[in-house]
Amino acid sequence: MRTSIFSIVMAAMVATSAGTAAAEEKEPTAIVAIGGATEWGLPGATSFGPSVSVEFTPIRNWLEIEIGAATLFRRGVTEFETDIIFKKPFTLSDTVELMVGAGPAWSYTRDEGTKWGATFALDLMVWPWPERKFGWFVEPAYTINQDNEKSLSVSVGLLIAIP
Repeated sequence: MRTSIFSIVMAAMVATSAGTAAAEEKEPTAIVAIGGATEWGLPGATSFGPSVSVEFTPIRNWLEIEIGAATLFRRGVTEFETDIIFKKPFTLSDTVELMVGAGPAWSYTRDEGTKWGATFALDLMVWPWPERKFGWFVEPAYTINQDNEKSLSVSVGLLIAIP
């Protein structure tokens, strides 16, 4: 969990250093996403818990990088998950964006230890107000880990633009 927090803080610092170009184009320096997640093992148990991520744009209209973490709870097990997703954004309208991405994922439980894998995600972002300070998101994802365990997850929550 400490590694996840460290990764999010580092991403925010990198995003802040790229802030001058983003400010000129009225793009936020970073976007923080806070919400909840649920995960279904395929086959397997269902988990629920909080999630947080930070996203920044190194190449406008071509690449967004999201660094996220979640703590998922199921009967007798707590799982910590972290991922880095490289996304291609598509602007659907003035208020809606869709992103398609993939990247590495790590998870940890006491019983099973650390596992790594890959995550494939879609991210729908809705900005209801023109100033794009707050919005909401839905992010379904598919993950496969080193033991060939597969899962489907959905995160939903609030977007906060960092100027």
